[in-house]
Amino acid sequence: MITKAQLHLSLFRSDLPQSVQSPLRTQVVSDLQATMNLVPPVLSVSTSETYDHTPRKWKSLDEVYAQCKMSIIEPENFTEAVKDEAWKKAMTEEMLMIEKNSTWELVDRPSNKPIVGVKWVYKTKLNLDGSIQKHKGRLVAKGYTQKPEVDFNETFAPVARLDTIRTLIALAAQKGWKLWQLDVKSAFLNGVLEKEVYVDQSDSFVVEGAEDKVYRLRKALYGLKQAPRAWYSEIDTYLIHCGFHRSSSEATLYVRNKEGIGVLIVSIYVDDIVYTGSSTRMMGEFKTEMMCKYEMPDLGLLHHFVGMRITQTEGSIFIHQKKYAFTLLDKFGLKDCKSLRTPLVATDKLQREDGSEVAYESLYRKIVGSLLYLTATRPDIMFSASLLARFMHSLSELHYGAAKRVLSYIQAQLIMELSM
Repeated sequence: MITKAQLHLSLFRSDLPQSVQSPLRTQVVSDLQATMNLVPPVLSVSTSETYDHTPRKWKSLDEVYAQCKMSIIEPENFTEAVKDEAWKKAMTEEMLMIEKNSTWELVDRPSNKPIVGVKWVYKTKLNLDGSIQKHKGRLVAKGYTQKPEVDFNETFAPVARLDTIRTLIALAAQKGWKLWQLDVKSAFLNGVLEKEVYVDQSDSFVVEGAEDKVYRLRKALYGLKQAPRAWYSEIDTYLIHCGFHRSSSEATLYVRNKEGIGVLIVSIYVDDIVYTGSSTRMMGEFKTEMMCKYEMPDLGLLHHFVGMRITQTEGSIFIHQKKYAFTLLDKFGLKDCKSLRTPLVATDKLQREDGSEVAYESLYRKIVGSLLYLTATRPDIMFSASLLARFMHSLSELHYGAAKRVLSYIQAQLIMELSM
């Protein structure tokens, strides 16, 4: 077991035991120093401090440890992945899913059509307790090589707004309905393409005897510019075919009414489907229809959605972003800060030209953007976040201090749920 102390030392020393050096120095040090601008302790650095009291150009130890963990778990490329049986299995499962879905067909290489390259992307999915849930290998197309009007037309695909999701949750709470969730597996592979697209064969999965051939896509592949649009068009067409009516003000909200039986409401957020209604029978039929049409697990009652945690009880629904709030405090170095009881000081007058020195523009924008997202379940900081957002391009030390104060207030009110 490598301790944090050993891990920290191994980033900059070469006299530690080989068992400590090998997995760390070869896989972590170069990446961290390149991507995180780490400066070894023996070097001279600026003594001025950042928002979390660490010298400039340094990262906190917690960030270093987190980055080390990520670098070790997830391969950077195919060459690294094939050395681990878990990742090899993940890639095999992805290829089987693509074949099962009839996503492509092997054809001779066309002479008058561009060929889009492919690559593997790796992600480790974790459980709520931080343990590994599964290794996911995703074969993606190099969509950045595609050309408009040649390889694709429309690319825009709508997703459900947070306002819509909160309204749906509020409606369910008012009516005493339950909210349920489905997750379409490899959703983009179901989208039908309008343009003819060819992709290369993947490393280590080249068909023997057909090395010069390529795949013509019947359906979309992750990474294609038009993949999100193709999936939305597919699910939209299917839901309308099933008798749903699309909302005129929200392109991802669908309603199906059956006279004398009830109403069913469905909201789509990429591959996540949230549904509720007055009829248990209609919801059961909908789940059966969707699971027959697309491969998907039944996630049961809605409990997590776009960063929100949803708890459903008899008569009430509670939503919160505790984990996200804690992550913000950790990210901005304020998880151990002094807690404050109010988000703003009433006597502070924030204005564009206050004569103070401009400070930390990029960091300020990150904080305010994060606060605005947190307002989805925290109306108590709505005014503060909206006020701070007015000064994205004309901020000073006063504005920066006000933004940090809101985070200090969140520290005091970390455990807060919105009841509906």
